[in-house]
Amino acid sequence: MPRQARLLVLSQLFPNDADPVAGLFIRERMFRVGEHIPIAVVAPQPWFPLQGLIRRFRAHFRPPAPRFEIMQGIEVHRPRFICFPGILKWADGFFLALCSLPTVRRLVRKHGLNILDAHFGYPDGHAGVLLGRWLRLPVVITLRGKEERQARTEVASRLRHAIVRADRLVCVSEALKKVAIGLGADEARVTVIGNGIDLAKFSPVARDEARRTLELPLDAKVIVSVGGLIERKGFHRVIECLPALLGRHPDLHYLIVGGAGPAGDMSAQLRRQVAALGLAERVRFLGPYPPERLKIPLSAADVFVLATSYEGWANVFLEAMACGLPVVTTRVGGNAQVVSSPKLGKIVEYGDQDALTEAISAALVHQWDREHILQYARSNAWERRIPALLEVFNQVLQRRTRPEAGGEAAGAGANRG
Repeated sequence: MPRQARLLVLSQLFPNDADPVAGLFIRERMFRVGEHIPIAVVAPQPWFPLQGLIRRFRAHFRPPAPRFEIMQGIEVHRPRFICFPGILKWADGFFLALCSLPTVRRLVRKHGLNILDAHFGYPDGHAGVLLGRWLRLPVVITLRGKEERQARTEVASRLRHAIVRADRLVCVSEALKKVAIGLGADEARVTVIGNGIDLAKFSPVARDEARRTLELPLDAKVIVSVGGLIERKGFHRVIECLPALLGRHPDLHYLIVGGAGPAGDMSAQLRRQVAALGLAERVRFLGPYPPERLKIPLSAADVFVLATSYEGWANVFLEAMACGLPVVTTRVGGNAQVVSSPKLGKIVEYGDQDALTEAISAALVHQWDREHILQYARSNAWERRIPALLEVFNQVLQRRTRPEAGGEAAGAGANRG
């Protein structure tokens, strides 16, 4: 009888009380897997001496999280690992693995865990490969979007090491699959499985009702963006388009949903930009929204816009579509795979402000088939993704344990070198 896959999920990006949206897409994905097979989570937290002093000047710098908690019946452990901000990034993967080793070893023995499932190629994937070698576990790495940029930095060799030696790679988009193959991955070991959407949380609210809740004019044109207030997400690029857009759509309003986080905080800069352009009455900073309430600003809008510089697979596109919104975004990463048809929205080249302005303006007046958009979002429900993930884990485990492979060590990328 085939053995059951039992996962140790490794990801330093994982929600906690101090940062409830960090890695939410990882928890959504893997906790659903956990409904079918046993899992435990190790979410290492970066640490170095006296880092609390930095929080006096940057309140959101590495917010402290509990060392251990139970989430929806699943153990979440957060060992600390040595990580100096801005320097020695090439060592982060090794320190993450070394400092996590006692916790990982204990959980493997306690729960009989037999697959290490790491998220992001570096540092987590590199650490996962090291832990897999030390503990003789097969390793699956999910690439999520940072890897293309990391391949051009000082950590490129460590990233390549992880990608080449993992037993299996899961990419959330075809674009990331190309990145993995370009870094040396065997195409036969790469599977594309996008993120999904929780239809229990994302569904349309009557537009007038949503606008009354937000005190918006019922007959206005409204665009919305959602994400962390960081440079990559491109809120400032949308704001740059507003003066020209207001010339064509005098009743236009722009909703910005999101807040500061460990990756940065552009809120003050964005507010200054809005003030300098005289847009204070037309731009609303709504702050962060919990997932269960995000459908309100999405349903209040006519068009979702994200002028991002990179995404692996942006779940927020599906969340917007599940509320009936077309999407305007940039041709980067996996965006064109999510917004896969002109019936779902418009894709423009990154950095082309005129094209972005034109696309938003056209989207505001186009007669969209909202039902088609809704059906597309529903076809990407998590329930469609989980069977494919379970199959990946089962294949990895059976490949490692089948007798003709020569026992546990045979065919295991994580045990090479």
